[in-house]
Amino acid sequence: MDNPAISIENIIKSYDKVVALDDISFEVDKGELFGLIGPDGAGKTSLFRILTTLLIQDSGNAIVEGFNVVKDYKKLRTIIGYMPGRFSLYPDLTVEENLRFFATIFNTTIEDNYDLIKTIYRQIEPFKKRLAGNLSGGMKQKLALSCALIHKPEVLFLDEPTTGVDAVSRKEFWEMLKELQKKDITILVSTPYMDEASMCDRVALIQNGRILEVETPEEIVKLYPHSLWAVISSDMYKLESDLQSFEKSVSVYRFGDSIHLSVKDDDIYGSDIKEYLESKNQNKIKVEKIDANIEDCFMALMNNNDL
Repeated sequence: MDNPAISIENIIKSYDKVVALDDISFEVDKGELFGLIGPDGAGKTSLFRILTTLLIQDSGNAIVEGFNVVKDYKKLRTIIGYMPGRFSLYPDLTVEENLRFFATIFNTTIEDNYDLIKTIYRQIEPFKKRLAGNLSGGMKQKLALSCALIHKPEVLFLDEPTTGVDAVSRKEFWEMLKELQKKDITILVSTPYMDEASMCDRVALIQNGRILEVETPEEIVKLYPHSLWAVISSDMYKLESDLQSFEKSVSVYRFGDSIHLSVKDDDIYGSDIKEYLESKNQNKIKVEKIDANIEDCFMALMNNNDL
């Protein structure tokens, strides 16, 4: 079996008394589209900065394509691409000038690697004379990705690349990542959006600097142990507290326009839940049994309900 593209072993990182990464370990296979999924403050950016040689861990080891992130940082920087969470290109340079600048840093040209970025860059090429600072969020995203790819990296690190962009741009971005994966580029992407987990080959769920689970999205969902129901009523505020008082309730969380209720066993029917809520003077009740999604699984893991 090939060596993994990324190997992370027992990484610990603290800032004063705050533990950002608490004994993190997992591997990413070559050519894999791997997602690091978790909310803001979970430790995603700290891990990315360590893997891209911008931050040194307190203990543990990380290897990217055979290079140690501390000892071999100079060599490693030539074979990785990094797109940080915040737009970090030069706002007073044009689109084309930014791309040529980053190509020059890596001793290449736009023309040499245009085939790699053309499907992305063509979308912003009509605006190549526009200052980067005047681009929309989605266009900035495409420019940043083009700059991260211009030297044909072996591993691409994308830290929350879709944060702050519209839903259409998010969808387009993930389609672009799928196309890049076909070019044998290993991609590690972090996101706070649970729905994006389904686009990855495998995911690591992270919370408070700890890895909760590493698995394919399909397998994580299969592990959900409880019966799950979507519930709505005319009084959603009171509904949440009423469901928390339900004797078979395991967890109650607001999901969009409904509340997800997980119960201890399958020997319960929607009519049982509805009857209980009617006893609490709830009206216009709708109860529907549903399949768990990644976010349901994440919430269960976060609250120490084993999957």
